Amino acid sequence: MSTEILVVLVAALVLDRIVGDPDGLWRRLPHPVVLFGAMIGWCDRAFNRKRLGDETLKVGGVLVIAALLAWSLVSGWLLHWLFARLGPFGVALETILVAVFLAQKSLADHVARVASGLRSGGLEGGRKAVSMIVGRDPGTLDGPAVCRAAIESLAENFSDGVVAPAFWYAVFGLPGLLAYKMLNTADSMIGHKSPKYLYFGWASARLDDLANIPAARLSILLIAAGAFFTTGRRAARNAIGTALRDHGLHRSPNSGWPEAAMAGALDVQLAGPRIYSGSLVNEPMINGAGRAVATAGDVETGVSIFYGACTALALLSASVALVVSIA
Repeated sequence: MSTEILVVLVAALVLDRIVGDPDGLWRRLPHPVVLFGAMIGWCDRAFNRKRLGDETLKVGGVLVIAALLAWSLVSGWLLHWLFARLGPFGVALETILVAVFLAQKSLADHVARVASGLRSGGLEGGRKAVSMIVGRDPGTLDGPAVCRAAIESLAENFSDGVVAPAFWYAVFGLPGLLAYKMLNTADSMIGHKSPKYLYFGWASARLDDLANIPAARLSILLIAAGAFFTTGRRAARNAIGTALRDHGLHRSPNSGWPEAAMAGALDVQLAGPRIYSGSLVNEPMINGAGRAVATAGDVETGVSIFYGACTALALLSASVALVVSIA
């Protein structure tokens, strides 16, 4: 962890907060994550064959994710080496690249559209907007369920779309950032417990769980800070208390932390039974003592808390940079 890396991280957080992901740019150029997905998809088609036995598929999955991570680490090192030789222009390029892998403004914009969709288009407007950010069947969601889905996606993606990339960049620079994004993309594509990926995606899913441990825990403090900025001390205290108490109610070892923190901050119930791909996923409610009916106003407050948490992350990064520079 160096002062230069931390300064670049702060600048990238500010840039992503202001600019986000310009749609016009990514209609003309492939987003790096799209390239990662193409590589993972090719490996899936080439090595995930039905005729292979379970153990062979598991070993193949281990080798595939190891190779993809090795490629990411080397690519990250080469890019940093190149940028370092370009002086201030190279610093600017690295800042832009780091910002590309963050998801502050794009995530907040997508979630905010759910609230505006509900207000302007009713239930169908909300379902259409939330279908862009969640995997569950939007046709099965009523108004409060649409709002809960949006808030859950906001909290979960704050951890693995903002905090985790920032953390791994701060610790290991571009190699760490690219490796994390490759791993997280692999988990989303092949890390499912479906028959096709149960063995081939096993290593990707387990490694992603490990990689997200630090960010998931840090995210509850950042959400609490965002709640403090937005609604006050009581919401911040509830965010931490609910996360410590209810994080284990989530099926994911990491997603429960930020989701429970956001549930406590907003004083609403999250998770519970829902339908994915036609199958009922029956889970307990997180923050069961909270309000049962989430509203579009809760979604909007959640976005405000999210932005407060992003501000806290930038301030924390700047503070660590100052301490490292003095030490």
